[in-house]
Amino acid sequence: MGIREFPGGAPRGKSIAIGMRRSPDVSPRRLSDISPQLRQLKYLVVDEAIKEDLKWSRSVEDLTSGPVGLTSIEERILRITGYYGYQPWAASYKREERPRDPPGPAEAPAPAGAEAGGRAGRRCWRCSRARLRKTFWGVAVVLCVCSSWAGATQLAKLTFGKFDAPFTLTWFATNWNFLFFPLYYAGHVCKSAEKQSVKQRYRECCRFFGDNGLTLKVFVTKAAPFGVLWTLTNYLYLHAIKTINTTDASVLFCCNKAFVFLLSWIVLRDRFMGVRIVAAILAIAGIVMMTYADGFRSHSVIGIALVVGSASMSALYKVLFKLLLGSAKFGEAALFLSVLGVFNVLFITCVPVVLYFTKVEYWSSFDAIPWGNLCGFSVLLLTFNIVLNFGIAVTYPTLMSLGIVLSVPVNAVVDHYTSKIVFNEVRVIAIIIIGLGFLLLLLPEEWDVWLIKLLTRLKVRKKEEAAEGGADLGLGPQSKSRRARPSFAR
Repeated sequence: MGIREFPGGAPRGKSIAIGMRRSPDVSPRRLSDISPQLRQLKYLVVDEAIKEDLKWSRSVEDLTSGPVGLTSIEERILRITGYYGYQPWAASYKREERPRDPPGPAEAPAPAGAEAGGRAGRRCWRCSRARLRKTFWGVAVVLCVCSSWAGATQLAKLTFGKFDAPFTLTWFATNWNFLFFPLYYAGHVCKSAEKQSVKQRYRECCRFFGDNGLTLKVFVTKAAPFGVLWTLTNYLYLHAIKTINTTDASVLFCCNKAFVFLLSWIVLRDRFMGVRIVAAILAIAGIVMMTYADGFRSHSVIGIALVVGSASMSALYKVLFKLLLGSAKFGEAALFLSVLGVFNVLFITCVPVVLYFTKVEYWSSFDAIPWGNLCGFSVLLLTFNIVLNFGIAVTYPTLMSLGIVLSVPVNAVVDHYTSKIVFNEVRVIAIIIIGLGFLLLLLPEEWDVWLIKLLTRLKVRKKEEAAEGGADLGLGPQSKSRRARPSFAR
C-alpha cells in the first residue's frame, strides 16, 4: 500500500503494523481525549423510522453492528475533527475478515431478496390460512349458537302446551350442567399432549377457587349465589315464553348486553364509551316500544317484564363473576359450571317438590311428562352454553355474540307460521332498534382509532392513484405505444 497524502498533509500508514502516525502539522491529541463521548455512543438508540429511511446508509449499518460499528464511527469522528493520521487498524482487520460483495450489477443480491420475499409470502399465506380457518369456525359457531338458542326457545314453547311447569323444566335442564367437566376432560385427553388423570386435572382446576381449593365455605359463598342467579335467569325467561311469543322474548333478551355495559361501568369502573351509552338508550327505547306494540295489555306487560328481569339476572351474573372470580380458563370454567349443576341438585331440588305438592306446577302422572321434549330442550341448552363458553378457542368472541341476535329472525319466521303474531310497524321498529343497539355493543373499544386509520389509508390510496393517473397522462402516446409493443427476447 503506497503513501497517500491527505488534505492536512498527514501520510496514511503503509501497513497495519505501522499503527498510528501523527502529522507534524497536527497537535498530538489522541483518541483517549474524547473517549467519554465515544463511550456514550454505545447507548445511542436509532429510531426505527430513521433506519427505514437510511437502510442503505453505511453509518446506520455500522451503528448496529457492535464493536466494529463503533470503530467506524470513531474513524469518522477523527476524520471530521482533524485527527488525520489515525489508522483504524482494528476496524480494517475486522472488515477484511468479513466477506464483501464484489462490485457488480444490481442483480447480485437478488437471491437473498427472493428468499426474503418467499419467506414473507409463506408467512402471509400461513396468516391468511389461519384467519380463513378462524372465520370458517366462526361461521360454524354462529350457526350452532343461533340454531341451539332458537331451537331451545321453540321447544320450550312447545313443551308448555303439554307440561306447564317452567321451574321444573329449569331445574331439569340445569342438572345437565354436571356434564361440563366430564366433557372438558374428554376433550383434554383427546387433544392435550401431556395427559393428566381426572384427579390431577380436578386439583389443578380447583386452584381457581383459591389456595385451599373447593371447600365447603367456597361452595356456599361463591358457587351458591351464581347458582341462584343461573336458575333465576332461565326460569324468568321460560316463564315469559308462556305469556308472550318467542320473537319478543328472544329480542328482549338481547338487552342483557346493554345491562352488562351499564353494570360494568358502574361496578367495575370500565371505560366510558359514548357509542355504548347510545346502544343502551336504544335498548331501553326498544323495550318501551315493544310494550307499546300490543297496547300495554296486562299479559304482554308481565311477559316483557319477566324477560327484562331475566336479562338483568344474566348481566348481574356476568359482572359479579368478573368482580369476584375474575377470568377463568377452559378447565376452570367447566368445573365451575359443573359445580353449579351439583348445587342445583343439592339445594334446588326441594323447590320443584314443593311446587308439585302445592299444585302450582302439577302434572297428573309421570307418564304424562313429555320426556323427549325435556331432554331435547336440555341438550340444546347445554349445547348453547358449551359453544358460548368454549367457542372462543376456535373463533372470535364477536362472531359468537352474533348468533344470539341472529336467532331473532329465525324465531320470527317460525312464529309467523305457527302462531298468530302480528308484525305491526311498532314491533318491527322495536326489533330493529334493539338489534342495532346490540350490534353497537359489539364494537371494540378502539373502533374509532381503527376507523380513522382506515379512512386515512383510503385517502392516501386515492392520492396515489390520482398521482399515477397524472403520470400516465404525462407520458404521452409514444410511451404507451412503446409499452404496448411486444418483446420477443428470451
